[in-house]
Amino acid sequence: MTYATGRRKTLLYAGIGVAALFVLLTVSLTTGEMRIPATTALRALVGLGDPGDVLVVQQFRAPRSVAAIVAGAGLGAAGCVLQRLFRNPLASPDVMGVTGGASLGAVALIAAGASQTLIPVGALAGGLLAALLLGVFAWRSGLAVTRLVLTGLAVQAGLAAAVNLMIVRFPAELAGSALQWTTGSVYSRTWTQVWGAGGAMVLVLTVALVLHRRLAVLDLGDDSAGALGLRTSTARLQLLLIAVVLASLAAALAGPVTFVALAVPHIVRFLTGPPTAASLALASLTGAVLLLASDLVVQHLLPVEGLPVGAVTATLGAPWLLVLMFRQSSPVRRSHA
Repeated sequence: MTYATGRRKTLLYAGIGVAALFVLLTVSLTTGEMRIPATTALRALVGLGDPGDVLVVQQFRAPRSVAAIVAGAGLGAAGCVLQRLFRNPLASPDVMGVTGGASLGAVALIAAGASQTLIPVGALAGGLLAALLLGVFAWRSGLAVTRLVLTGLAVQAGLAAAVNLMIVRFPAELAGSALQWTTGSVYSRTWTQVWGAGGAMVLVLTVALVLHRRLAVLDLGDDSAGALGLRTSTARLQLLLIAVVLASLAAALAGPVTFVALAVPHIVRFLTGPPTAASLALASLTGAVLLLASDLVVQHLLPVEGLPVGAVTATLGAPWLLVLMFRQSSPVRRSHA
């Protein structure tokens, strides 16, 4: 595939993704216990029309939908950066300990009886704490890829164990709230939370696109990248931090949603071929579409009410992970290694 052909395919799928996102957003604003016509819902979104419609759309449906879009975009980009950085198709924020750290931060604030508005702040702080632990434990090896992955698995396991211990020791009323949050949900999100995480997400995504060339140089291998003047350990640490912040912001808004960051890079590579800066942007768009679609499934297609969106993504993610692991360990792949 030539560069021009790949670029055209990326633009084509980006246009399809934008259209799909608009359709899903319209569906999310119009469906529910009170059905609202599409034109009425879109007018209510900008404050026009019946006050009751404006209240339902602006205060209940729109923040939840936009939260899913923002969180999905961050997870898609984070997974894309991590898998390319580690040259490992199984790399994701779950593996690197980010979701464990986010869960620990949020659950700690729930245990302290903090306001619901502060819980996303705790999740963000926990995700950054996981990144700090990862960097400290792996630094001696010069941030080698294998050491980072193994250290990330250890950090994730330790933080997940701490979260489980806290939940077990919680009073019953707090345990239920904490357990629901750790599954991942965009229920009852507010505009304050959405705008805060969304603004930060746009800024970090912009930085990720700017630093994308360093990923391309790292693809050549550490020796070749060093010969071109790139300090590989510093570049890898910068890109790792970008991915962690993206995943932490997503977790702060939606909880530790699984599968999205793992699957999106594979979907984008299947559609467009070798990764580029444009495919990184497409990964964000694909993540937004996937998470918003999953949330609509939770709200309107499943017979069980009150399920968090993480339940759907985890159900999809388990067989996907098994397929990836089988493909990685297949004799055909080993014989060509």
